Amino acid sequence: MLNDRRLARLTAHALQNSHGRPGHDRPGTRKIVSWNLLRRVGANVAGIAALIEREQPDLVLMQEATKDIEALQAKVGGHYAWAQMPGRIHGLAVWSPTPFAAPPEAIELPSGAMFDRVSQVIDLGAFGVANVHLSHGQVLNRRQLRRIEQSLPARAAVIGDYNLVGPPLLPGFRDVGPRLPTHAMARVVPLRLDRCLVRGLTCHGRSVLPRGDSDHRPIIVHLAPSQEAVRREAEEKPTGMAAVIGRLRRAAGRGARAATTFRGSAERASSPA
Repeated sequence: MLNDRRLARLTAHALQNSHGRPGHDRPGTRKIVSWNLLRRVGANVAGIAALIEREQPDLVLMQEATKDIEALQAKVGGHYAWAQMPGRIHGLAVWSPTPFAAPPEAIELPSGAMFDRVSQVIDLGAFGVANVHLSHGQVLNRRQLRRIEQSLPARAAVIGDYNLVGPPLLPGFRDVGPRLPTHAMARVVPLRLDRCLVRGLTCHGRSVLPRGDSDHRPIIVHLAPSQEAVRREAEEKPTGMAAVIGRLRRAAGRGARAATTFRGSAERASSPA
């Protein structure tokens, strides 16, 4: 298993050579942290608050968060939402320093033999983010990904603990998360369980942080809408004379409907009782 000193060296080297300057310096980029906390015995509010203070993220996604973690909001401010896993003491949580564009939504996922699971979908305005803690079954967790995809906008990211070995097999999405191990099975076998898939987004930076009190290492991704996606959306929206003509036609339609309504009212008023 990677020790924290070697991990920090490899992460810094990968960031410098593959992604250039930190992504949060780029306009429109969101710095997102994802961390499986290890319920009850793992990372606590103090540890999460220290991470927020150090990294200054735009969004923190948490897996295996118990109800106690809601005290994070009182400690660091910001906005917090929790989605409990059915029948479990833990669930998915999200923290943001700014208000959510809409309340995060919990989506039911295909169930396994033992546990039901949900995904937490967050609207960031420019794109959507799904916070996930998928099942261990290697067929089931891919089915869950396909269910999540149905609830996401055109520009979206799926981030969290995938419990996945091998490729995710989610059409239209790219794996842009860190390539370093984030968990050690039985404290020995290194696995890359914490991942980030994107569609219509560009990753301007990625890294893995030291484990802290959890059995998972937090991951960081710097995401922004891809220029290609923005350009395509702009081309689909009429501009210039096309936009002017469209507005005139809509205004003419409203005027015609108003005139018809007025004539109808006048005719009823003039009719004998």
